[in-house]
Amino acid sequence: MYFDTHAHYDDEAFDADRDATLASMPDRGISLIVNPGCNLTSSRTALELSRRYPFVYAAVGVHPHDAEGMKEGDLDTLRELASQERVVAIGEIGLDYYYDRSPRQVQKERFREQMALAAELNLPVIIHDREAHEDCLNIVREFKNVRGVYHCYSGSLEQAKVLVRLGWYLSFTGAVTYKNARRAHEVISWMPGDRLMLETDSPYLTPVPHRGKRNDSGYLHLIAETAASLRGVCAEEIAAMTLENGKRFFGIS
Repeated sequence: MYFDTHAHYDDEAFDADRDATLASMPDRGISLIVNPGCNLTSSRTALELSRRYPFVYAAVGVHPHDAEGMKEGDLDTLRELASQERVVAIGEIGLDYYYDRSPRQVQKERFREQMALAAELNLPVIIHDREAHEDCLNIVREFKNVRGVYHCYSGSLEQAKVLVRLGWYLSFTGAVTYKNARRAHEVISWMPGDRLMLETDSPYLTPVPHRGKRNDSGYLHLIAETAASLRGVCAEEIAAMTLENGKRFFGIS
């Protein structure tokens, strides 16, 4: 059984068949899913889904794309949401310098505010870092008591070694099945097994051979098979290891 540690079932791509898709997951080998929020609305939806499906847990947070839209009082609302049962992390939060949909200084301010909230509530964080590796790592280092995972890890092997030394986890998506995934392959081959997690980032980043279609957690086994091949083990070993890693990280018994 697999743990999809990052999937967006609140996304409009699932509006037509969300319940049917989620209901099918246990039969497709998925035992646990974490649905992160990207703003207050999606965080609330993630929480609602976690209350309807016993294998779904929620994370709440404001994505860097939405950082500029945060207004006074939103952090208090986020604190209230994060205090609810079945919320296991703050996320996804971080920096995105690829799209730059919010000014970079605003992104950094909102990132720091949410890292401080995670420290206050003793919750782990789910990090979004796109083309912002140095600034993201510098902010992570400011919060020594916050533990977290870099979702859809895209950094270098050198940065991965720094993060693992800091006690952080790295998570990988269907992008590892793409032809240009050499850097991710290098990291997966090297990294300690107890810091590895897998995710689909559904409905995005669908693995080969289904690339171009809507993604869902049922394709997680394709990511595991790639990781297994890189590490010289079987997919079942990767499934068991990443399931335990995810449960430990999110505090799910």
